[in-house]
Amino acid sequence: MINKKTLVIGASTNPSRYSYLAVNALRKNGHDVVAIGLREGKVSDVEISNEKIHFHDIDTITLYVGPGNQAVYSDYIMNINPRRVIFNPGTENPELEKKLIDTGIFVEEACTLVLLSTGQY
Repeated sequence: MINKKTLVIGASTNPSRYSYLAVNALRKNGHDVVAIGLREGKVSDVEISNEKIHFHDIDTITLYVGPGNQAVYSDYIMNINPRRVIFNPGTENPELEKKLIDTGIFVEEACTLVLLSTGQY
């Protein structure tokens, strides 16, 4: 398995949130994970920052922020320049997806949890 360093945007310490489950599943599958969210906290061994830290060597960004709240992350995502961005169910945003594709970033409308559980991550 290849370690794909992943940035979770919209991370939460609430165990009922999909972003919480994704952080745990990513770690369980051996991926390095960094995370930002509205509030600082910790999930598994991953610190959640409430600042837009410029992380390096990010393979994948997985989004857990709805389209109405994505504008503040658009330039941030572009500056990190990941290999791909996963738009989880409910985060689909054709305008942002086109912008990312136009700059050479692979876009996937998928569920991170399903990709991990089926070995497609």
